Amino acid sequence: MQTWQKLLIVAVLATIIVIASTLVYFNYFSKRKLIISTTSSLYDTDLLFALETDYEATHPVDIQIIPAGTGVAIQHAENGDADLILVHAPAQEKVFLEEGWGENRKIIAYNYFTIVGPSDDPAGIEGKNANEALQTIFAYGESQADQSGVTKIWASRGDNSGTHSKEQSLWKAAGYNYTEVAAEAWYGDVGSQMGATLTYADQKDAYTLSDIGTFLAFSKEGTISLVALLTEEKALLNVYSAMAVKTTAPHTNTTYQINYADAMDFIKYLVSTETQQLITDYRKIEYGQSLFLGAVQPLKDDAPQPIVQWIKEAALIDGSECPPQYRNGYPELYT
Repeated sequence: MQTWQKLLIVAVLATIIVIASTLVYFNYFSKRKLIISTTSSLYDTDLLFALETDYEATHPVDIQIIPAGTGVAIQHAENGDADLILVHAPAQEKVFLEEGWGENRKIIAYNYFTIVGPSDDPAGIEGKNANEALQTIFAYGESQADQSGVTKIWASRGDNSGTHSKEQSLWKAAGYNYTEVAAEAWYGDVGSQMGATLTYADQKDAYTLSDIGTFLAFSKEGTISLVALLTEEKALLNVYSAMAVKTTAPHTNTTYQINYADAMDFIKYLVSTETQQLITDYRKIEYGQSLFLGAVQPLKDDAPQPIVQWIKEAALIDGSECPPQYRNGYPELYT
């Protein structure tokens, strides 16, 4: 081969490399950024990663996820640091809408909280309902407090998350003042996300409230030895919703422009038939049950009952997923 031919080949290869590098650079930086502030359960189970991968495969969008408790996730949105929130605390979501931070709320999925504890169940809560279980745990904690060296009997996230909000409502429903319960010596306030709380409860041989998805994930990995003692009752229903962040809200972060169009496109993706099936099937075979169940079709069909009625009672706001005054276009979401 002549020298000029070798030089030509080198030049062609160099050109191909430059063009390929340019295309990779262009494709990466031409992607629109979509920031999702979300509850930790969707993150810890990797469901949101699966949805991110599926969505990005067909959309020129770079999804960035901020996992936190619901209270912090909402604060990120109010600051203007997120385009979309995925949370599970209807009371906080209602305030978020009413105060003008979000719109176009859509219920996307549900599962159940579970009360988990040591396999020997020292308080004896298995077989009881949520009210009876907490009353039993309270009595057991008080009995242990009379002994020297009392340890923690209950572990709480204590982080203003959706799970923490549910815990507070459960103590209230069981007949207790939450502030007084939280001051008990046997009550452990972890102040962190679900994974850390489960680990703490496991180390202390304590009881705690967990979403079923994160519990199953940690249990399957062998991270914890706790067992689920209460599952799938009305009081433990856990409903997830998506909301777009309003572009006109008085966000403190004025340097970031809310990506409303892609936030709404992602909500439409979440409620599609294909994605709802993806949510329901996610790791179902691996765990022998669904970690999350799509809620869109059940709400349309008003079935199965009584679960749909439970969802409505727990998560509708003034009788609607999103009252008309908090909607901005996209009528197809509510037909």
